[in-house]
Amino acid sequence: MTKQELRKKYKELRQAMPLDVTQDESLAIANKLLTLDIWSKTYFHIFLAMENQKEVHTDFILNILAGKDKEVIVSRSDFESCSMVHYLLTDNTKLVLSSYGIPEPVEGIEVPPAKMDVVFVPLLAFDKKGHRVGYGKGFYDRFLAECKPDVIKIGLSFFEAEAEDIPHNPTDIALDYCVTPKRVYAF
Repeated sequence: MTKQELRKKYKELRQAMPLDVTQDESLAIANKLLTLDIWSKTYFHIFLAMENQKEVHTDFILNILAGKDKEVIVSRSDFESCSMVHYLLTDNTKLVLSSYGIPEPVEGIEVPPAKMDVVFVPLLAFDKKGHRVGYGKGFYDRFLAECKPDVIKIGLSFFEAEAEDIPHNPTDIALDYCVTPKRVYAF
């Protein structure tokens, strides 16, 4: 399948999921994350879910990170440059919905990509080699290319890996892990 066909397929599958199922599956993903050897790290970048896209709800992961006293970083997207600016999430961080439905910080303390230890990556589909399909703008590939080489990249998906390899470019950055409600894939 092409990336476009995979995007269409998984957007439709997600839209067909009832809200209570997305909540239950998101909680299962958060619980699976607890089995990974990442909790000694300090700086965790997380995406805030676009509800209109029925992304994995990251609230459960945010609660785990807060309970473990981790530094949490969230981003604001610049759609003209297809880049992101990263901010420390604090009790004072004001979030607003962008025109794309992304909860984003208005302002705050900027954190450079080189500080990130762990990045939770949104995706639509992934394969057994850690290649993923996102929304097609390359935001996360650009961001991950700016991170330190040993940053841990973790995809979050309601669905299991595609059996066939996903087409990818040299600029596409593969995941280290992908966590689904049923299992953890390590690449």
